[in-house]
Amino acid sequence: MTWLRRLLCTPEGTIGLVILAVLLIVGLLAPIISPGDPLRIAGRALLSPFSDRSLPLGTDRLGRDVLAGLLYGARTSLAVGIAAALSAMVLGLCVGMAAGFAGGAVDEALMRVVDAFQIVPGFLLALAFVSIIGVSTPVVVFAIALGSWADPARLTRAQVLSIRERDYVAAARVIGMHPAEIAFKEILPNALPPVLALSATIVAGAILTEAALSFLGLGNPNLATWGSMIAEGRSVLRSAAYLSVLPGLALAATVLGVHLFSEGLTKSLGSEGGAR
Repeated sequence: MTWLRRLLCTPEGTIGLVILAVLLIVGLLAPIISPGDPLRIAGRALLSPFSDRSLPLGTDRLGRDVLAGLLYGARTSLAVGIAAALSAMVLGLCVGMAAGFAGGAVDEALMRVVDAFQIVPGFLLALAFVSIIGVSTPVVVFAIALGSWADPARLTRAQVLSIRERDYVAAARVIGMHPAEIAFKEILPNALPPVLALSATIVAGAILTEAALSFLGLGNPNLATWGSMIAEGRSVLRSAAYLSVLPGLALAATVLGVHLFSEGLTKSLGSEGGAR
């Protein structure tokens, strides 16, 4: 029984996977569903939803297609969230592995760096970094990763400290395996599952941080994002609430899908460990 089957056996995992699959498909098919630039002027400004077949969700204050913004916003949110989470996971795994495996002064020094990053809230760190360096998608991804890598690092270190004392690791040392080989072949595969379960939470946090930065005008202005759509609609919230409500619902659905997927993944990995 594979981990995917175990994931689908949990209601949380199934619902989360369906939500994320729909968002991924929608994002990938955005150029087909709504070809052209999503930021172009598509019709009369503040056109209400369902009043024009060619613009089913209406237009914003500048006459841009709201549906196109939602579709392309899904691409932006998922791309930034996954890229930031992947960067944070790789950095956290490297630091946690080095600290847990080396021990001593190396462990102490690296953990003090982790503590320093955990003191500062991730959003404030990302906000300061983007404000100083400038606005672009790679900078936003790196800024979000910079505020998210400390938790995977600490969890990886805890896993490594536990695993490195086990019998099969001691046996690998006895037969003369190189320390790097022990770290990546014996310790890392067993330390990875709890950290992977944490990755879904990091993706959700990264999506929310990207939306918050875009809401404040610190996202990439050349991309359609849900945060910028919510910010665009706040000045006409009473007369055209759909401009903020629709991207807000899309953002909430995405975070909910990631959370449910994370819960299902944690249960499936836990059942795998119990089966072993």
